Amino acid sequence: MTFISSKIWSGTITCSMIAIVAAPLSAQQKTSTANPRPEETEVWTPVPAIVTPGVTDAVAPSDAIVLFDGRNLDEWVSARDKSPAKWVVANGVVTVNKPSGDIQTRRSFSNYQLHIEWRVPADITGTGQERGNSGVFLATTPVGGYELQIVDSYNNKTYVNGQAASVYKEYAPLVNAMRKPGDWQTYDVIWTAPTFKGDGSLATPAYVTAFHNGVLVQNHVALTGVTKNEGTPDYHKHGPAPILLQAHGDKSAPISFRNIWARVL
Repeated sequence: MTFISSKIWSGTITCSMIAIVAAPLSAQQKTSTANPRPEETEVWTPVPAIVTPGVTDAVAPSDAIVLFDGRNLDEWVSARDKSPAKWVVANGVVTVNKPSGDIQTRRSFSNYQLHIEWRVPADITGTGQERGNSGVFLATTPVGGYELQIVDSYNNKTYVNGQAASVYKEYAPLVNAMRKPGDWQTYDVIWTAPTFKGDGSLATPAYVTAFHNGVLVQNHVALTGVTKNEGTPDYHKHGPAPILLQAHGDKSAPISFRNIWARVL
């Protein structure tokens, strides 16, 4: 570009001089600097693996680990003593057996996608937290777990960070997407496990994204630690961990589950 001296100049500035100063980039210059060829931004490898999606929610994707398909609880154990899970399997669903306690997966997971369906009985009684209470602990450790709450939130008032689809006592759901008792509810969850430094301190927190009946209810929220009913969450170093389903001690009729699968990420 041509510059005119800042000194006072007594001559006449001609149109040609202005043209030299203000001349734009040529079309050729623009093309070479701002418009790369399409093939310069095309990526061809690595090619993503092929996964066959399920034709319905009852059919897991081809790369999923099926945790419950309506037939047995072979993928689950008692959280209390690691003996075979004793919840009741009938007619393609599993129903909580409260006296036998929580159950958890035989396998441990780090990052995963989870699909799980649950149903509050149509004749449920009780109010608040005493109404179809359970929970999905997305990772359970000896010092606690991270709970996505299950409870009847259809015309049932309770504290919002304890209603269905809350990260219990930490994040209320963005919306209430609850169907009425007797209808099946669906959770689809992306779990990113926390990571820890060599000294046991936190490196990166856990993250949860969750959909309730197809509606976004938790949008990549960063957890501050394991779930606590009293006090504030905190972290303790752990590695891959089982998924746990809660047998809550409320007095209402037990809830049921079906079509549970996970995809390792």
